[in-house]
Amino acid sequence: MLFPTRAFSPFYSSFTANSGSEKKYDLMYYLKGALSGGICCGITHGALTPVDVVKTRIQLEPEVYNKGMIGGFGQVIKSEGAGALLTGFTPTFIGYFIQGWFKFGGVEYFKINIAQSLGAQAAWDNRNSIYLASSAMAEFIADIFLCPLEATRIRLVSNPEYASGMMGAAGRMLKEEGLIGGFYSGFLPICFKQIPYTMAKFAVQGRAAEAMYQSTGTSPSTSSQSWNVSLSLASGVIAGVASAIISHPADTLLSKINKSGAGGDGPMMQRLGNIVSETGLWKLCTQGLGARCVMIGTLTAGQFAIFDSVMGALGASKFHFHDPSKPH
Repeated sequence: MLFPTRAFSPFYSSFTANSGSEKKYDLMYYLKGALSGGICCGITHGALTPVDVVKTRIQLEPEVYNKGMIGGFGQVIKSEGAGALLTGFTPTFIGYFIQGWFKFGGVEYFKINIAQSLGAQAAWDNRNSIYLASSAMAEFIADIFLCPLEATRIRLVSNPEYASGMMGAAGRMLKEEGLIGGFYSGFLPICFKQIPYTMAKFAVQGRAAEAMYQSTGTSPSTSSQSWNVSLSLASGVIAGVASAIISHPADTLLSKINKSGAGGDGPMMQRLGNIVSETGLWKLCTQGLGARCVMIGTLTAGQFAIFDSVMGALGASKFHFHDPSKPH
């Protein structure tokens, strides 16, 4: 039986472990999941700052940065020096640590509690829907905290002379454009980008990992930590490329609307419409896509591997869906 008779609690749930003992998903488990998510997102996004700089330049100035991703690295280094590739590193690391805290912690929280509320068989039968719903809710919350830092990062990358660092850029944006105009003009694009991205990321990774375990005749509970991490890496690459393609148009919009003056001076929706008209739908979907697939494929694989590794190091046993009609 997957669920015990203990009454439902938002911070406590138990699932029958493979040994017959209970796995407890309590507040400490969710905090470990949140910390692991913050670490994995902060590290991976921070490490890929140079790729993100080139990708953003290709999206914002395609007429200048028109030599592909590798050529773009050379162009940035030649015109601004190697240090320019780390532009926006601080807001990137901080922003995505916070986002990862709420995203991975939130997914674990919503996923486990939705599964418990449905019951064993219904949770297994509807695991795709649970992945999608839990990741969408967690990402929406995470984006509220990410948006100001992402706006600051893009402003620094698009105009390196705007300010000397994150605090200077944030202060200037707040003074000149206000809280909403400066930091949340890109909230709709970031939601349109991040929510489908995260939904695809967790749903595809979950099913890809499930297929890999089935094809190799193994399971998360009986496999070694190194095997589980290896499958997290492999399934993460698949999930990363799929989610990058799905979310790329909104990523391009987000980059462009956070560039000063882009789309005119009207309301947010008018500016977004102007950007789409000026850019064209095809370019919106393809500018910088190759660089982003490389970036997000690498990033997503790294995130799931680091998340599982940190969770293991913290002594937390990650929740996995299991068919109750089959032995663990």
